[in-house]
Amino acid sequence: MPDIAALERALAAYVDPLLGRSLFEAGVPCRVEAGGSRVRIELGFPAAGYRETLRAGLQRHLAAAGIAGPVEVVVDWNIVPQAVQKGLSPLPGVKNILAVASGKGGVGKSTVAVNLALALQAEGARVGLLDADVYGPSQPMMLGSSGERPTSSDGRRMNPIMAHGLQTMSIGFLLDSDAQPAIWRGPMATQALAQLLGETAWDGLDYLVVDMPPGTGDIQLSLSQRVPVAGSVVVTTPQDIALLDARKGLEMFRKVGIPVLGIIENMSTHVCSSCGHEEAIFGSGGGDKLARAAGSELLGQLPLDIRIRLQADSGNPTVAAEPDGALAQRYRDIARLAAARLAHGEAGVGAFPSITVAED
Repeated sequence: MPDIAALERALAAYVDPLLGRSLFEAGVPCRVEAGGSRVRIELGFPAAGYRETLRAGLQRHLAAAGIAGPVEVVVDWNIVPQAVQKGLSPLPGVKNILAVASGKGGVGKSTVAVNLALALQAEGARVGLLDADVYGPSQPMMLGSSGERPTSSDGRRMNPIMAHGLQTMSIGFLLDSDAQPAIWRGPMATQALAQLLGETAWDGLDYLVVDMPPGTGDIQLSLSQRVPVAGSVVVTTPQDIALLDARKGLEMFRKVGIPVLGIIENMSTHVCSSCGHEEAIFGSGGGDKLARAAGSELLGQLPLDIRIRLQADSGNPTVAAEPDGALAQRYRDIARLAAARLAHGEAGVGAFPSITVAED
């Protein structure tokens, strides 16, 4: 049987590529079981697409550290509520709210938001999606749910519309038609959104992804102050003018005490549908430059690909339409990294470790 003390030392020294530091430093609970023949890892984020990578990497590390005998590695996860802004309480039925924002419109934020929600679901989480753009709700169309209407079981709260496995809600579900505008002043729009959020019967969600309105005006600020958000991501393109506004959105979250988990660079390159050639038509390196300047992290880059647009317009977003494709994998990589940063903090920032030995 393996030497327990040596096994514990080896576990404490393993640096996980996704977390950017050791499991010990990230505060990931590690449990030594069955006399040292089994190690159980409990991540704080869904990792269906990463479980085997972590398991195999840790087994190679233990073997290289000279741990005698085969050690079974079991990887699981437990998603718990994270802290929200001071003075706010978590939303009933929702463990964590993730805000997806941009400083300006036209950067593909809503497409990213719906695919991010689907990616978190594919990784093993229970996920909801709230369309917070009351002036231009687009999620019903992207989800193929246009024309559906919420029902109510108690006359007080609406049941979310189910789409591709997601619990969803949008002002678009309450309007008479897709062409009907919501002509409201800022306070009315904010109140309407608060009702959508609080009067929907969310059921046991690990994450509620909120597709925020574009910009950093009164509505966005009010939402950031009134909605209990655990973390946020900022979507931008590499273009300089988009980066300027994205930085404003990032700083808005920080001013109201909402952690920024990182930057998503959308439309990073254009992929030609005829020959597959990629070209950085909006410039290159902008998202990484913004992340470094703002002391944040680039979570990933997404291409300007006609398939993403066609799939969203048809009501079958990329992660649902081609779950095993390369584009869906990009979304899943980004979603997993964002959830890992929410659960275990930024790379290089230590947390209190936990390695326990179970009694046989």
